[in-house]
Amino acid sequence: MAGPGDLGRRIIHCRERLGLTREQVAERAGMSPGYLRYLEENPDTADAGALYRLADALQTTVHELLGGDRDRPPGHGPAMANPTMEELGREECLRLIEPGGIGRVAFQGPRGTAVLPVNYTMHHGAIVFRTASGGPMDRDLRTGLEGVDIKIAFEIDRIDETNREGWSVLVQGPCHHVAPDEMAELADADVTPWAGGERRLYIRIVPHQIAGRRIHGV
Repeated sequence: MAGPGDLGRRIIHCRERLGLTREQVAERAGMSPGYLRYLEENPDTADAGALYRLADALQTTVHELLGGDRDRPPGHGPAMANPTMEELGREECLRLIEPGGIGRVAFQGPRGTAVLPVNYTMHHGAIVFRTASGGPMDRDLRTGLEGVDIKIAFEIDRIDETNREGWSVLVQGPCHHVAPDEMAELADADVTPWAGGERRLYIRIVPHQIAGRRIHGV
């Protein structure tokens, strides 16, 4: 079994992902809200029985709660017995990606096809992310022609290994470098790159084509 790691943070993340209160999770797991609060706020772990009940209440696994999946790509679990692939309409795709998070940009650069993760937000119907001005992505996404943007792909997905379900959305459209005189339009675009650094160049993707798929049980 993996070490305790940041158990409390993972409990809170799973609880908030499900939209549950501490009291609701404690009731599901057969423990007191006070004990659950202790686990959330202290660098400690529970006994095996409590961990299994807690994982079940949070619709996850003990392995995930203890951080055992931290360096493992998602999707190692077996597929469900009878998976169904469903095509998603444009409105459902937009609803799924509206909260923002981390997606992947894909484009053809001078060194070949590149696929890179970026933090993004949805702003007035467009995808907005930040990169370093003058950096490789900035250079690769410029056509060198005034008023002409490169068309790129943007992919977002969510994998639920516990329920063996998931969805993915693919967006295609022109990426526009936001000029300084356009920055006022993005005053309320709250997006902070996890990678840090001087990533002050905003790039906006206007969705022209959107396609999505969802895998679920019958």
